[in-house]
Amino acid sequence: MSLNTFGHLFRVTTWGESHGPAIGCVVDGCPPGVALAEGDIQPWLDKRKPGQSKFVTQRREADEVRILSGVYEGVTTGTPIALQIENTDQRSKDYGNIALQFRPGHADLTYHLKYGTRDPRGGGRSSARETASRVAAGGVARAVLARLMPGLKISGYLVQVGTKAIDRSRFDAEEIGRNPFWCPDPIMAAEWAGYLDEIRLAQDSVGAVIEIVAEGVPAGLGAPLYGKLDQDLASAMMSINAVKGVEIGAGMAAAALRGTENADEIHPDGQGGLRFGSNQAGGILGGISSGQPVICRFAVKPTSSILTPRASVDVTGQPVEVVTKGRHDPCVGIRAVPVGEAMMACVLLDHLLLDRAQTGGQRGVIG
Repeated sequence: MSLNTFGHLFRVTTWGESHGPAIGCVVDGCPPGVALAEGDIQPWLDKRKPGQSKFVTQRREADEVRILSGVYEGVTTGTPIALQIENTDQRSKDYGNIALQFRPGHADLTYHLKYGTRDPRGGGRSSARETASRVAAGGVARAVLARLMPGLKISGYLVQVGTKAIDRSRFDAEEIGRNPFWCPDPIMAAEWAGYLDEIRLAQDSVGAVIEIVAEGVPAGLGAPLYGKLDQDLASAMMSINAVKGVEIGAGMAAAALRGTENADEIHPDGQGGLRFGSNQAGGILGGISSGQPVICRFAVKPTSSILTPRASVDVTGQPVEVVTKGRHDPCVGIRAVPVGEAMMACVLLDHLLLDRAQTGGQRGVIG
């Protein structure tokens, strides 16, 4: 059984390891006739690539994508699209002394217990390096969505780093691209900079919360009971490395609300359509999109690769102290933003194709 693939009709299979010669993916189910070139995918990879600030890993990768198949004379052919990204800045020697040890917080132990073997170089297949392939696939999905769902806008940003959360009263979408944290709160962005400097000097790390919003999603995507849009979104976000929690709309906070607060009131908009009084549901009701913005958040744990010694065991079961050398993110959540956007794009396109196959895009009418 292959468990390296996600999606129903728009299917993505990723391949490769952190310190192998290359990583990449195969995208199957892409509709034919969509204009696509490396230049349509590269900007999203540039947004994710390492080494762009002192707050992320200093591994230097160009992350240049190559389209190997599925495109002819600038348009998709409907056949599998193979994408490749070379690894050019591996430093496998950083992992030589821990090849026989298990790093706390990493997948080293569970990979060994399951498979009896593992690639210790940068975590191998379990490395967050794999997410570059997802971002490349998301670039393909965005190209198709621009054609089939015009007006769609997907945006991601950090809303919390460690214990420090943004003030939503200062939310400014224009600020997201102006700082290294994809932060919509300029005051908190400056505070995070000092905070992460302290974390780095302490040879430690912190987690983060990322919010992904898709505006312009039409009503009707998703299906009850086992094809819910929020179900697949939660699965997609949870599959990202280091993610430990996912919520849609009000999420966990909904447990503290009353029904009068949580049920989003519906009103006629005076133009033959509808408007909602709030969006606690995060744009999804009964697993089906309502036409409101789709809102998803996920929590990323602190980076497990730290220079502070941590107790563990080696393959013989003997106690050891593990220090993870190499180039690591003090907050891996920063570079998770474009990954979350890519997964949102892939899931939305998948559900759009599913809806077209089942309903032909027909919609119920009110009034």
